[in-house]
Amino acid sequence: MACFLVPLTEGIILSAAKKIAFKKNADSVIKAKLGHLENMLYGGSFLLAIEHIYHGEVVLYPPFLTAMKNPEDIPEMLHEMATVGFSMALVVTAVWAVGELISQFISRKSKNINLSGAF
Repeated sequence: MACFLVPLTEGIILSAAKKIAFKKNADSVIKAKLGHLENMLYGGSFLLAIEHIYHGEVVLYPPFLTAMKNPEDIPEMLHEMATVGFSMALVVTAVWAVGELISQFISRKSKNINLSGAF
């Protein structure tokens, strides 16, 4: 119902933290890498929001989340956000971290290539 809000919240917090932390150093490698995570979080949240709109779980008028109409559905929605939403945010962050580690490993490996035997 509202699981996409957790990764979206992580993306918003990351954007704010990035803006505060990199005020002076605008051209940072870390900032670019965090930008990749930011894009993954926003993109995934956007696609999930579209999917929820398609299935009628999110509407474009207040209260926006259909679970908010019935107070009995709110605990179920919060449970889904705490389990599914948190898991999605954790997996996206872990995939990003693994991707960045692989990228770092490949870039270090390519720097160590010795071309002396090529001639």
